[in-house]
Amino acid sequence: MTTLQNKIDFAIVFRVKNANPNGDPLNGNRPRTDYGGLGEITDVCLKRKLRDRLQEAKHPIFVQSDDRKVDECKSLAERARAVLGDKLGGSETAKLACLAWFDVRAFGQLFAIKAAKKSKKKDESADEAGGDTGISIGIRGPVTIQSAFSVEPVSVTSTQITKSVSGEGDGSKRGSDTMGMKHRVDAGVYVSYGSINPQLAVRTEFAAEDAAIIKAILPKLLENDASSARPEGSMEVLKVVWWHHPSKSGVCSSAKVHRSLSVDGNGNVTVAEIEGLTAEIIDGF
Repeated sequence: MTTLQNKIDFAIVFRVKNANPNGDPLNGNRPRTDYGGLGEITDVCLKRKLRDRLQEAKHPIFVQSDDRKVDECKSLAERARAVLGDKLGGSETAKLACLAWFDVRAFGQLFAIKAAKKSKKKDESADEAGGDTGISIGIRGPVTIQSAFSVEPVSVTSTQITKSVSGEGDGSKRGSDTMGMKHRVDAGVYVSYGSINPQLAVRTEFAAEDAAIIKAILPKLLENDASSARPEGSMEVLKVVWWHHPSKSGVCSSAKVHRSLSVDGNGNVTVAEIEGLTAEIIDGF
């Protein structure tokens, strides 16, 4: 496979109805909103979903969810050692990691490797001198995804619930710890933007075929992602907009491409024309 030779921009438009798309653990797990009341879903959350969909499609993933692990590794370091072996930490680490895992090739990864301990005395002298205790190998990936924001302010509803049942006694009394709160976004249309940089693709050997895989996965981004906070059918991808530039440098900046997309509160999509660039609009799954 040859590395990607064309710049790509994309956008994901999706609807949320009676669901908590991305709770904030520092705010009682309420749906994230900005100061203007717009709903927010972080880029980390979206990449987690993309990794899960890629893994379901049998692509090897380095950063796996605990409930979706396909190996017995208890940490990322253990997984890296299991696959890369004695090559981990060497000059070929980045290349081998990109070949081994799709998400490393796409998003990049930081491999922080501890140095082997030689002696306690030497370790103490190194710490006192402020010396390094290992190495870090950074891989910068070509695929970037922005946080998603709703096109209009969202309304958040909070409901008191029973989060557990009584484990002792006759069950006639409930302690305060059995009660909790559940939050949801009543309705909202969100938009996230992303890009694939061909210059960075050269470094990770991200190929045009890899870009095609992401293009095929994005319309299914919210499938198989149901939970009590996101019931089945409460979140759906409406449209994926895909701009395939004719060159590495692109027709114009990603900012101008992203601004050419307009989305209203009902999820209707309008794309302004950019000379030399055609937008492909793909329906959600």
